[in-house]
Formats: sequence, structure tokens, C-alpha cells
Amino acid sequence: MINTAEDNRKTVERAILIGIRPWDQDPAVAADHLAELRELVANLDIPVVGEKIVPLRLPQPEFLMGSGKAEEIAAMKTDLQADCLIFDNPLSPSQQRNWEKLVHACVIDREEVILDIFAARASTREAVLQVELARLRYTLPRLTRAWTHLSRQRGGVTGARGQGETQIENDRRLLKLRIAALDKELDMVKKQRTTGRKRRERTAIAHGAIVGYTNVGKSSLLRKLSGAGVLVADQLFATLDPTTRRITLPDKQELLLTDTVGFVRKLPHTLVEAFKSTLEEAVLADFLILVLDLASPQLDSQWETTLSVLKELGAEEKNTLIVFNKIDLVDREEQAMTFARTRALFPDSVYISTRTGEGMDTLLEHLESLAGGRRKLMHAVLPPEASRLIALAHARGVVFEESYRDDGSAEILFQTEDALRAQYEPYIVKTQGA
Repeated sequence: MINTAEDNRKTVERAILIGIRPWDQDPAVAADHLAELRELVANLDIPVVGEKIVPLRLPQPEFLMGSGKAEEIAAMKTDLQADCLIFDNPLSPSQQRNWEKLVHACVIDREEVILDIFAARASTREAVLQVELARLRYTLPRLTRAWTHLSRQRGGVTGARGQGETQIENDRRLLKLRIAALDKELDMVKKQRTTGRKRRERTAIAHGAIVGYTNVGKSSLLRKLSGAGVLVADQLFATLDPTTRRITLPDKQELLLTDTVGFVRKLPHTLVEAFKSTLEEAVLADFLILVLDLASPQLDSQWETTLSVLKELGAEEKNTLIVFNKIDLVDREEQAMTFARTRALFPDSVYISTRTGEGMDTLLEHLESLAGGRRKLMHAVLPPEASRLIALAHARGVVFEESYRDDGSAEILFQTEDALRAQYEPYIVKTQGA
């Protein structure tokens, strides 16, 4: 069986972060990338005792970098008494093994850190299954590693060094069986999600998906708009499971909004694949609300990352409303310059603060316009026996004109959901596309 004995687990107490800077990359960009890795590691409560950025012209097969630089890092590890090296760049299984033999400590990469954060955040059955599947696929080619990694210290189920090749082969066989079982179970969960989506589609209510980089305020926005309890936390990947809320707009239109898992630079492909069913909310929605953190110094790179993930999902052509959040955190002296630059790039964007409520009225106006695509403007004459349809028009739409004739019939000009058209069909005078 897979070796998960407690005595093989290791708690990381002193970590060194290693970044790789391609020769043509701006040093400031490499520093930003390492800063994000530091934030990711902080979510796992791992102390960082040192950092190093290594310039690199060509990747090397043994250590990713040259052996000379590798020896420098090994000496740094000894001087700082670190027990783990964490690379911002992906390492192949053989490179991880080579590093662990060189430094006699655990060596992990960014993907493994993100996998562990996801494992810590997963709460629903679907998220737990998706994370486990991604972790097992990551672990499978690494069964011969000599050191345990973060998921083991956090109690996850992972591979470890077995007792000779026979044990490794047994572990590999069991992992493949577990992966097959998870695939089958997730297929059932996806079918349930598909049923839920079809149910939503039958309601003919417009559906928007809130997307964007992790920790830009997507969950805060959903909570502000819906007034319902939605997990809001100042941490990366606070939301893994899509949360859908029904909101009523000021013009009485109803709208479904879904908060999706946050994106991040170098989001592991295994996680993109594992969370496809969750991220498909963005693909299937009528429109997207793309939230950006206006106060973030990495605004441009976060925009590029978000577009990259949306493109991978096939959702880059969706009708999209750009929303800049956290305007209250932008220095007042810099606001004019920041607004001018972003408005030039995104002329139809909206600027808000979910904390202060600034700009929310403007956002609601845009949402009314986006949701209106599911409505039709109709002109009908309703006889007295169809008076209930007048009440329905008021309850499920917007009545612009209403008058009564001598025979008791009512003439109304109104806008309502296209799904209700059949009920008004016998009485329609003229219909216009909204």
C-alpha cells in the first residue's frame, strides 16, 4: 500500500525561495514573481529565511541551472540552516531528485505549493475530489523521491519512498487505480452539475460569472451585490467552489451571479484540468464580470494571466464587463493618472470599491443592460380575464406604459423575460427586440 506513515512526515521550518530569471526578462518582473511565490508560501505558514534569483540563458537538464549555481544554492542552504528549497519554476521529477540528493533537504516547486493551498482550502466534495486527483497525477511520476513534501506534512495522501522497486510498483499501481476511481466519481459529480445548469437555463434568467485573479475581491463583490453570506477572506484561493446567488436588480430584473475560483500566474495545468467543471461556469455564462485590482502593482500581469486562462477555457470571446475594484486603496494623487491609463485601455470599464460601496450604482446600471439581453419589449392588450398577466408583468418585468379601455381591457408596454412570451402571445400587438 502507499506509504503514508506518520514517522515519514517532515515539517518545513526554514525555507529558501528560488526564482529563475531568463536572460531577456526585466529583473523587476522576476522580483514580482518571487514576491508572489512568497505570498503563496505564507498561506502555508512556512517561514522564509532566504531568497535568490538566478539569471539563466538556457535551462539545464540536471538542476535546471548550471552546476556552479546549484553548488552556490547548496552552500546558501547550509549557511541559513534551511530544510527546504522552493522553486518558482516547475521542476521535472528527475530535477527534484537531483536537487534533493545535492542539498539533503526537501525540494519542491510552485506547482506543489499551489496544490497544497488548494488542498487546505477545499471544502465541498467536488473540490476535495478535484484537488486529490490533481495531487495524485503530480505525485505519480515522483514516487522515487527521497524526501516527503508539503502535502505530507499537512496530512495529505501522497507517494513516498517505498521498500525497493516492488513497493514503488505497488504504489504506482494503487495510485493509478485511485486516479481511475476519482475520474469516475467526478464524472458523476459533473453530471449533477450539468443537471443544475440545465435547471438554471430553463428559468431564462441571465447568468453572469465573476472571474479574475485570486484575491482581487470577487467574493466581496458577490456578497455586496447579493447581501448573502459568501466567504470573504484576504487570502489566495479563498474560494474554490463556485457560489451562485440570485440577485434582483433595481429595474426588477433577476440575475444569477457565480463566483469562480481565482486565477494565478503559472496555474498548474493539472489544476486547470481538474477544475474544468468549476471553471466551465465562465464558459457557459451569458457574460463575464472580469474583476481587476486597481491598487495592485501587478495589475498588468494579472490581466495577462486572466486572459490566458480564459483563452485556455475557450471563454476569451465572451461578452465581458471589466470592473476595477479597490479604488479606495489607490493613492489620491495617483488616481487621475491611473484612471486615465486604464480608461484609455478599457473605455467601458467600471470603477468600484466593495468596501466603501463607491461605484456600485454605476455597476448595477451596466448589469441591468447585460441582463436585458434575456428580455423582450412587448406591447399587449389584455382582456379582463387575463388580468393576472398584468400583475405578472409588474412582478417579473418593467411596465413602461399602462392604460385601461372602456371595455375593461388593459393596454401595456412592458419588458419581461423571453420565457414568458408564450403566455402573452395571444394578446401581443407588437414585439420589439430589447
